[in-house]
Amino acid sequence: MDEASRSPTVTLADDALLGLLLPFWQLVIAAVVLVVVVLSVVRLARRGPSRMGTALLVTATAIIALAVVGVLLS
Repeated sequence: MDEASRSPTVTLADDALLGLLLPFWQLVIAAVVLVVVVLSVVRLARRGPSRMGTALLVTATAIIALAVVGVLLS
């Protein structure tokens, strides 16, 4: 019976620890995404204005498509 009384406490402690770590991992993921986006923009800017225009059109199309899919699925 002693094990049964400790089980919820351990579960709560595990959840609390994961709750504290969750914002940290979100920050790590956001930092990695930000670095990749900045590096890709710098690389694209070095290639010239014609490729930047094409990239902006492709990006805008992808954003609009994702928005439409999100609205249709919600």
